[in-house]
Amino acid sequence: MTRVPTVHRIALLFNANKIFDRDIIAGIGEYLTSTRASWDLFLEEDFRCRLQGIERWHGHGIIADFDDPATSAALAGVHLPVVAVGGSYAEAHNYPANVPYVATDNFKLVKLAYDHLIEAGLQHFACFSLPPADVNRWAQEREKAFETLLQRDGLRGHIYRGVGTNVVSWDTTVEQQVAWVRSLPKPVGIIGVSDARARQLLQACLCAGIAVPEQVALIGIDDDPLARILTRVPLSSVIQGTVEMGRTAAHLLHQMLHGARFPDTRILVPPAGINVMASSRHEVRHHPHVMQAMHFIRQYACQGIKTEQVADYVGVSRSSLDWYFRRELSRSVHDEILRFKLDAARQMLQHSAASIADTAVACGFTSVQYLHAVFKRELGCTPKEFQERLWRDASDEQAGHAHEPEHLYQPGHHTKPGKASKAALVMHPK
Repeated sequence: MTRVPTVHRIALLFNANKIFDRDIIAGIGEYLTSTRASWDLFLEEDFRCRLQGIERWHGHGIIADFDDPATSAALAGVHLPVVAVGGSYAEAHNYPANVPYVATDNFKLVKLAYDHLIEAGLQHFACFSLPPADVNRWAQEREKAFETLLQRDGLRGHIYRGVGTNVVSWDTTVEQQVAWVRSLPKPVGIIGVSDARARQLLQACLCAGIAVPEQVALIGIDDDPLARILTRVPLSSVIQGTVEMGRTAAHLLHQMLHGARFPDTRILVPPAGINVMASSRHEVRHHPHVMQAMHFIRQYACQGIKTEQVADYVGVSRSSLDWYFRRELSRSVHDEILRFKLDAARQMLQHSAASIADTAVACGFTSVQYLHAVFKRELGCTPKEFQERLWRDASDEQAGHAHEPEHLYQPGHHTKPGKASKAALVMHPK
């Protein structure tokens, strides 16, 4: 007689409206598809409205976002295996007690963004944070990391928390953000504690005519696809190891369902890399005409602008502007427009399900044939071949995860930068 596998009822207490939580859920899903675990998952769009009475839920285990203190309080009376997920803390006493905890490494997130801005040649730095609140303690931890890095290097930084935004105060909030940015020494590199925060500041800079990234180089944290498409200048972002966090949390709970116990185990998951976009590609410009032109090109290249329009915006002749570009960049204004459009097309083919025809239109190419010719000339492949290469790489990566050994990740297990990093176990179970 065939033995029917045990099916466990697992509650995922996450806010599916947040990119951080969605990626963790995706990691849990990846773990389930690559193992023999049989789970029935219970998931709300926003678990916070279902916390009351959770201690009476008849299931087998819970994975929960502990960034909100209300969650740890609600689960204190639960007698089921619980795995906590959230941000890391500089002080050990801030971690929840008696539960295994899988954390994004806040210090390494900020350090990766900081190092990126350093490599861009910047010497002034700032952090755009959030007003202190129990639900965003992660933001204060990222502020601390920013301050620690500056103190280490003997630099002085600037932190601005601002206020929360709403429809009534939006205009005033933007004015305050612009005033803060204008008060900073230039050029300046600014780290947003999240993509949402960085996108707000990027929008404020564009509205005020502050050149990004020539005067202000911006980078966020989350790699949220929405942030890339909701601003005229695409936003650079640190990619959190959230999918790896989800896989690690699911692996811990899987073992706990079979009798293992990991009280006070803390696992820090490093960032997976950086998605470098136009907002942080700061390069030293010696002439203001080039800075103005680049600012205009980054916002409107994909709308099919021509060199004449860029020259009109700057207020010089086409030949003069081309001369400045060739002297400083060794390429023409037309080449720079085309370079930006090509980069946008590559990003769109990589991060969306858009067709090649839709990509050509969205990125300002006059026809699919022209997009095809530019890809072939600049990248040595057609757009379709580019897509197929991405699909093969993604399939190879998934196949690699499917063959990962089922063991608790140990300290010192690292992969090369840019690859999906395994979690580092920073405190062993008692």
